[in-house]
Amino acid sequence: MVRTELCERFGIAHPIVGFTPSAHVAAAISRAGGLGVLGCVRYNDPADLDAALSWMDANTDGRPYGVDVVMPSTVPTEGTQLDLSELIPAEHRAFVERMLADLGVPPLPEGGGAGGGVLGWLHSIARSHVDVALKHPVRLIANALGSPPPDVIEQAHRCDVPVAALAGTAEHARRHVAKGVDVVVAQGYEAGGHTGEIASMVLLPEVVDAVRDAAGDRVPVLAAGGIGSGRQIAAALALGAQGAWMGSIWLTTAEYTEGLAASATQQALLAATSADTVRSRIYSGKPARLLRTRWTQAWAAPGAPEPLPMPLQNILVSEAHERIQRSADPEVVAMPVGQVVGRLNEIRPVSEVVADLLAELDRTLDRLSTLR
Repeated sequence: MVRTELCERFGIAHPIVGFTPSAHVAAAISRAGGLGVLGCVRYNDPADLDAALSWMDANTDGRPYGVDVVMPSTVPTEGTQLDLSELIPAEHRAFVERMLADLGVPPLPEGGGAGGGVLGWLHSIARSHVDVALKHPVRLIANALGSPPPDVIEQAHRCDVPVAALAGTAEHARRHVAKGVDVVVAQGYEAGGHTGEIASMVLLPEVVDAVRDAAGDRVPVLAAGGIGSGRQIAAALALGAQGAWMGSIWLTTAEYTEGLAASATQQALLAATSADTVRSRIYSGKPARLLRTRWTQAWAAPGAPEPLPMPLQNILVSEAHERIQRSADPEVVAMPVGQVVGRLNEIRPVSEVVADLLAELDRTLDRLSTLR
């Protein structure tokens, strides 16, 4: 069994940190000996997040877990959701409606609601997510957009909760450490969701060296981007990481749909190869890697408008994403996923995925030991 200093610091059995928007998946990762990290951005109402974390408290068997928020390091001038909506050009709205019609995506049912997921991208809501999380026994607060504001870091530290931040360059990592971040996640170009320009094999040793120069061994580095096997975890450890931050691999776990049949999104992921992703600003306004579908192709077609900046782009496409999800068409899903999607070939329980990762990690390290 492989243990690193990260395991000791967080009280986990294995150097695996799993990010997921599903409380069921996050709890299962923690029960399997890793650190499940629940993505909070979809929780518009803080009460809903509080309920989800209460469920986590009751279903992790006392194992540690964390949360992930979406918060820019600088505080924006933020109006109401209505005020922000008024900033969206009419031609962008018309394009989205025309595209949904061309793709055969039906409107929402009467009273079905719209705009889910919008508020979670706003700075004020992200702060409320932190406030709610710190009322629970969370062991980590991660920020998907780099270092959170200094007062948020101080707030977490007052509760003895470490803060993690994603970095796409060595300079990002240095700035995170200088601002008091406790864990740096080096996320390579291959990753799903928001990601930078540098591939993991190049980025990880650069970040490890930068963090070591800035903080010695006080701040551990996690490797993220393209990791979906025990061999890749071994490579990350060899490059200086203390563990792996994994997200896409959990999208085709049984717990992701809470025991239901594979969703349209999962069907699309199961059919995809590692070449079937694109990096685009159409999801949130910032570069993010998504599954290539008819939706992403429509945005890349001649005449399509340029995506709007965050959070306007998310407000623009939020109802469209809800309509797409309800339409259950695997060819028109809007889903962040990394290039590791080519390894997602079947629906399996989280515990089985973790067991296979660890078994391959052990075999890989045993094989490498014979090369000396």
